[in-house]
Amino acid sequence: MLEHGGRLRKAALEYGIAEADWLDLSSGLAPWPFAVAEIPLRAWARLPETDDGLEQAACDYYGAVQVLPVAGSQMAIQLLPRLRRAGKVGVLSPCYAEHAEAWRRSGYIVREMLEQEVDFFLDSLDVLVVVNPNNPTGLSLEPSRLLDWHSRLAQRGGWLVVDEAFMDNTPQLSLAPFAHQVGLIVLRSFGKFFGLAGVRLGFVLAERKLLKLLAEQVGPWAVSGPTRVLGQACLLDTEGHARQRVRTEEASERLALLLEQHGFKPQGGCALFQWLTTDRAEELHEFMARRGILLRLFAHTNSLRFGLPGDEADWVRLAAAFEAFARETQ
Repeated sequence: MLEHGGRLRKAALEYGIAEADWLDLSSGLAPWPFAVAEIPLRAWARLPETDDGLEQAACDYYGAVQVLPVAGSQMAIQLLPRLRRAGKVGVLSPCYAEHAEAWRRSGYIVREMLEQEVDFFLDSLDVLVVVNPNNPTGLSLEPSRLLDWHSRLAQRGGWLVVDEAFMDNTPQLSLAPFAHQVGLIVLRSFGKFFGLAGVRLGFVLAERKLLKLLAEQVGPWAVSGPTRVLGQACLLDTEGHARQRVRTEEASERLALLLEQHGFKPQGGCALFQWLTTDRAEELHEFMARRGILLRLFAHTNSLRFGLPGDEADWVRLAAAFEAFARETQ
């Protein structure tokens, strides 16, 4: 399995620091989870129903015509390659590594490419995968550009797959309203913006025929009854959405400023994280970890992703660690 952020227990064992004493900034999750709605006993006692309002709530929230709930968007990433014959897949990189891995495991020829290379290779691809905003770089692409790529692919029966796991703060950039078009597949993650990654909920937005084929691969009852109740409650909480957008954007801007004040100006980011490239990435990651601050290291690109601190004590702790780094590594 590929390495991911959030492996706090492993870090606790490696560095001999109790889990409760860590400041975990390794995952791009909002550090303010939405309140967990009261779960009726029937949601635990009965098999899930698909006409309980979750799909409609998701359509309204994302601005989509139809959706398929799945047990986290990771499930869709792994199953989508089953719906095509093997061919050539382009993945805009660096990005969430599970995308390229899923297509490779299913026998596809995968080319990882930079943004400026897409137009050159596009007409030779059967599928193009884009994470927008990108994880970990924070790169955001305009809908018009993505729709142009989709049009070129769809003319040949190709797909554009857009992973919008970090899109909640910028709905104006989402391709959700266009996802009913043939050859366009949009993935949305629930856990990141709502701060509830453990719920394991995601949505696939696409044309009806493809969603039916994917549903057959997913199988019945993939999303539990309690998850459906909780997900619907969060998707309908419009006041909560506004509050979460404001505080994540403010925290992200504060984080970028803190990094810059300590000589580490980020190269990218979005409302849920900041991304830093530096020759000292491994050194900084190790220094922070020895002080119980967990970051996400991307060793192959000499970069680090910083999640958002959740309260003032966390901000003070992070700033103090940077000050110590400056003193002790001169």
